[in-house]
Amino acid sequence: MAFTNQTVTYSETSAGFPSFYSFIPEQIIGMSGYLYTFFQGKLYRHNSNSVTRNNYYGGQFSSSITSVFNQAPLENKLFKTLSIQSDSSWSATVKSDIQDTGFITNTFFVEKEGEFFAYLRNNNANPISGEFPLRSVQGVAKQSVRTGVGTSTCVLTFSMSVDLGSMININDTIYYAIGPFNATLTPVEAGKITAITFDLATSVNTITVNNTGGNTTSFPASGTEVYIMYIKNQIAESNGILGHYAEFTLTNADTTATELFAVESDVMKSFP
Repeated sequence: MAFTNQTVTYSETSAGFPSFYSFIPEQIIGMSGYLYTFFQGKLYRHNSNSVTRNNYYGGQFSSSITSVFNQAPLENKLFKTLSIQSDSSWSATVKSDIQDTGFITNTFFVEKEGEFFAYLRNNNANPISGEFPLRSVQGVAKQSVRTGVGTSTCVLTFSMSVDLGSMININDTIYYAIGPFNATLTPVEAGKITAITFDLATSVNTITVNNTGGNTTSFPASGTEVYIMYIKNQIAESNGILGHYAEFTLTNADTTATELFAVESDVMKSFP
């Protein structure tokens, strides 16, 4: 852990370093139940501002706390939720030994039975590396007939024997990989699904893809066989965070007094 721009305090009573502060004073001392610091030649008494919390030397900051869930450390687990016993909601980031993309904003928390509850979201900038460990990539089929290659809209035509299934939806992200299909493939992002059409009477079985923006790469020309797969919306339908442990950081920017009592997570064992 890096301690850049932090103040570490030593307590002779506890013979240790009990506190870390994000502000950098010129002098600091604890006396008569208060913390006193000097900054730019001015004396400040801390723990006395009952109106505006998280305010130091005229600047507004956030409070944060970092801890870890590490029960059954030899088992690989899915951390699905966070439940906070507090009088206010917090923002959270979560990472494990496998993923580092879990997050919850304070607006995602819902108060239930006196606790703030939210599902962990996953907002990985690289879905392939982040979602493969969760096995959330769904294969569709091999495909070679495409129209609109090189334009903003590409239509993928599948054989009528290909069952697209009920899980694939508009706004899912389409990926493709070029063979040989008996080797390790490198998926390439192609874009978001804008339409899915299956009409048995007219022999139409297609997926329309918006092939522009983001990390998208234009499909190969029609006739080149590729393997098509898709990933669900990572934020709306996140599977949680996969790992042996989960390190979480809670952040609160409230200017009023806030207490935090306990943090819990719904965890399930991962079965490969």
